[in-house]
Amino acid sequence: MAKAQKTFACNACGSVYTRWQGKCDACNEWNTIEEQGAAVSGAPKGLSAQKGRRVDLVSLDTPPENQPRLLTGLAELDRALGGGFVAGSAILIGGDPGIGKSTILLQAMAALSKAGHECIYFSGEEATAQVQMRAARLGLSGAPLKLGCETSLRDILTTLDEAVPPKVVVIDSIQTLFADHVDSAPGTVTQVRICAHELISYAKRRGTVVILVGHVTKDGQIAGPRVLEHMVDTVLYFEGDRGHQFRILRAVKNRFGGTDEIGVFEMTGEGLTEVTNPSALFLADHKAREPGSAVFAGIEGSRPVLVEIQALVARSSAANPRRAVVGWDSGRLAMVLAVLDARVGLGLAGCDVYLNVAGGLKINEPAADLAVAAALMSSLAQIPLPDQTVVFGEIALSGDIRAVAQTDARLKEAAKLGFAEALGPAQKKNASSTLPLKALDRVGDLAALFFPDALAS
Repeated sequence: MAKAQKTFACNACGSVYTRWQGKCDACNEWNTIEEQGAAVSGAPKGLSAQKGRRVDLVSLDTPPENQPRLLTGLAELDRALGGGFVAGSAILIGGDPGIGKSTILLQAMAALSKAGHECIYFSGEEATAQVQMRAARLGLSGAPLKLGCETSLRDILTTLDEAVPPKVVVIDSIQTLFADHVDSAPGTVTQVRICAHELISYAKRRGTVVILVGHVTKDGQIAGPRVLEHMVDTVLYFEGDRGHQFRILRAVKNRFGGTDEIGVFEMTGEGLTEVTNPSALFLADHKAREPGSAVFAGIEGSRPVLVEIQALVARSSAANPRRAVVGWDSGRLAMVLAVLDARVGLGLAGCDVYLNVAGGLKINEPAADLAVAAALMSSLAQIPLPDQTVVFGEIALSGDIRAVAQTDARLKEAAKLGFAEALGPAQKKNASSTLPLKALDRVGDLAALFFPDALAS
């Protein structure tokens, strides 16, 4: 008889160990390793002799069966999904507590229910009465949405199998479910993996869209095993600061659409409302002629977005000046500061630097380098950028300003919002510009606008 083996897994990152230890070597978390259900080593006897069913194979040139996407009624959610729900897909949505995950799903399910599609919302964190109270506050009480309060995976699958397969099923959240045949507590790596696998298998078997809500760790990653993100078809992250009214729904994985596509929402007393023109909303409080401010023309997925970047540079007598960044990569800021010191000689090493992306948006693309540099120089020189000017471009370690993608889309969005000029890398000769572009070759060319006596190396 094969010998049973004990395994231990980290609840934070999913790393597996053969024995217990206090600290996880993979994620450096303490007291997160727990014993999992025993596994039997070796293959079952007679497995090679048993015949399985024959798999139906198709050729690559066989026309696929394209099914129409299911529109949610929220255009921004459909944009993040790549055009709506795909039948039989599994979607994982994560975000900080209170960011609006349950709210947007309740609004989407209510809209689908009103359109005649059967939807079921299982909540493992709230009672049915609590969900009904939220729906009444959002004005969704009249929607024929079916609610359930259950954490047993067996009971949920039995309920789904005994009726006509619904169009969409929401599980809020996957960390609260438990499979009674697994000897582990709810939320552990084994429970999350098995529960997700069973629900995804149901989605593929019955053609139902299954949406899993996931908790996040203190680092902003979805809690549980990393394999969970590989199992699902789409992973959506809800971003935003609870102090701001804006919410960004970002697709970081999508088998049926583009990645890094975003949907923009505004949190109001009546729930989440769509923002069809995020650039105008992000720039609503932008004040021209203010030192330390630059408008960045960025690209989020397929959508051009204009956002204000604010910087504050102050001389410091401390041995280690402070660097505070909100909405941008702190390592990228350190690189830009080093380039400005080495190539322009601004002497920012002895200054406190504070950088903020207004509106709670998180920027990931390198094209924001030049806008950050412009905001830093403007704050240091106490000279504002010229009125109605947008900035974009990537800064190389040599001090050169490199070209970025989709320049025309950035310029068109800026022109639509009334901007008159752009600062950035030179365009290709065959590019059609809708806005005057002042081409900059090196970061020293930008410094000359604020420090006429500075010499760029």
